[in-house]
Amino acid sequence: MTKKRYVLVGSGGRAEFFYGALATDFKETSELTAFCDINQTRMNYANRILTEKYSYNAVNTYKSDEFDRMIEVEKPDAVIVTSMDRTHHTYIIRALELGCDVVTEKPMTVDAKKCQEILDAVERTGRNVRVTFNYRYAPHHTKARELIASGAIGKVTSVHFEWLLNTQHGADYFRRWHRNKGNSGGLLVHKSTHHFDLVNFWIDSQPESVFAFGDLLFYGRENAEQRGETKFYERATGNPIAENDPFALHLDKNDHLKSMYLDAEHEDGYRRDQSVFGDGINIEDTMGVLVRYKNNAIMTYSLNAYLPWEGYRIAFNGTKGRIEMNIVEQSYVNSGGKKSDEGALKDKSIKVFPMFGAPYEVDVEEGVGGHGGGDPVLLNDLFGTPVEDKWNRAANHIDGARSILTGIAANRSIQTGQAVQIDDLVHFYKK
Repeated sequence: MTKKRYVLVGSGGRAEFFYGALATDFKETSELTAFCDINQTRMNYANRILTEKYSYNAVNTYKSDEFDRMIEVEKPDAVIVTSMDRTHHTYIIRALELGCDVVTEKPMTVDAKKCQEILDAVERTGRNVRVTFNYRYAPHHTKARELIASGAIGKVTSVHFEWLLNTQHGADYFRRWHRNKGNSGGLLVHKSTHHFDLVNFWIDSQPESVFAFGDLLFYGRENAEQRGETKFYERATGNPIAENDPFALHLDKNDHLKSMYLDAEHEDGYRRDQSVFGDGINIEDTMGVLVRYKNNAIMTYSLNAYLPWEGYRIAFNGTKGRIEMNIVEQSYVNSGGKKSDEGALKDKSIKVFPMFGAPYEVDVEEGVGGHGGGDPVLLNDLFGTPVEDKWNRAANHIDGARSILTGIAANRSIQTGQAVQIDDLVHFYKK
């Protein structure tokens, strides 16, 4: 069997999810040959993890300006993109142009212009882009799709979706590069792309128009000052003011974070431990979105990033009843612990309320691994032996675009105060 060759761009927090899998469970079918990053120290550390943790060989490293040379030398079948969100489109498009397929982290990109450039590149090159929506593969999410498709509540007419990020995980987006909307598209793109994709997947439709409100009401210096805070700092590590701050992240107290970020600062100046109550934060922490879909369903959605517990509540209303899902997830800090803790389930329930029948609980198998058990299933779908999937959970560039366009439209609506039509944002090519 000829192994499929991969290179990976962006060796930060999300990279190990992919290269760790390639080095272990899928080493018989796949081969990782190179890392590409702006930071050599971080690539060296990734190689150390490969050799010491996974007993894999160290791979070649290339700086970001050597991307084309990497493709020429390594001749990969596919490029895995796990870099900062705003750079995704650069590597996706260039990889396609150089004859490679792409596996990209969500979100596919951060704004409508970059999204259109990716759609154009796929059309121009005929290559494939996979977007890694691991939540689709979680057993309880697949069960929701199955229940709706079976007609358990008739035609879905409305969805109420409330997502809670707590003061550990939610706060983390305000410590790092995500706090700049130009880097991440804000949480309505970076985080909510998961949620908007799930709704598209569940109700088998796509967004048509979006209206939204959003603001920064908890994090940021001004909000802290209004609550009476008087002690501020720029970064937590080594700062006595941050010693008792429950929102602080101390890079020198976690070997992994120290090696990946603190020891690499001298190269690019990136600080992973900024104060969540500092200046310069321009993303929202409190958001409400109203969406109409092309099948006429309506969704009300909220995302808050400073709540006491992590998880979500969702209700599907239909012409024959209602489904309620309540999910509590394990809290985590990216790269601060085990990968399997990311989005891991703590509690779940799915209940169906027929219009003229007794409510009943739905049993769902317990998934193993991160993101509700979706991570291992996604990885096998990406790198293992393909199997038929009647739910079509593999997401392509069209799915990636439709998920981020809800958030991109919501950002524009927040800015303008007007509803935004999805068809006004990008042009989709006919299949």
